[in-house]
Amino acid sequence: MNKYFKESILWIIILIPFVYMSAIWNELPMVIPTHFDLSGTPNGWSDKSSLIILFSSLGFGTYLLMLFIPKFDPKNKIQQMGEKYYSLRILMTILMSAISMYILFSGKGDKLNPTWFIALIGAFDAVFGNYLQTVKPNYFIGIRTPWTLENEQTWRSTHRMAGRIWMVGGLLIIILSLVLTNYVTLGIIFTTITFILVIVPVIYSYIQFKKIHS
Repeated sequence: MNKYFKESILWIIILIPFVYMSAIWNELPMVIPTHFDLSGTPNGWSDKSSLIILFSSLGFGTYLLMLFIPKFDPKNKIQQMGEKYYSLRILMTILMSAISMYILFSGKGDKLNPTWFIALIGAFDAVFGNYLQTVKPNYFIGIRTPWTLENEQTWRSTHRMAGRIWMVGGLLIIILSLVLTNYVTLGIIFTTITFILVIVPVIYSYIQFKKIHS
């Protein structure tokens, strides 16, 4: 696939919230919700003009960050991921644009079911788990603990394990978002699963490192 065509796909995804925002700008109230609790109820508001900065940070900020990260990788491990890294960029860009669209729909006054957004994050977790198993040692992407960065074997075993539980956790989040009707309960379970997905690989990397060096 042509490099410029691939980048244009990312730009189209980034610009979708901006195009929609310009179309409904006059319908948006001066103050709109930009932060939500576990049940999807707004608990933070901002002036609508701040959306330009917010969406730029989410969309363009993520694009630029992931564009230049490989250039700062001293071991060029990220560049070796090839198409997998590009797919990860697509995934992150879609997630950022989805967050922006959710804020716009809420600001417009549309009643949104927060479960679809939680399901989207679950899908992101599952797909990201697949990538984790292929990420080579680097300083920017993956489970970057002192123990994985110190030892390549610890890195590999930790990312194999982390990739599997992220995939399972993501699928579990999707299923629960389709089954549970209580938003607060779903939010608590979602937060708990996310905490487990983050903390378990960190602990596992320490255990593996100690095991290798014992």
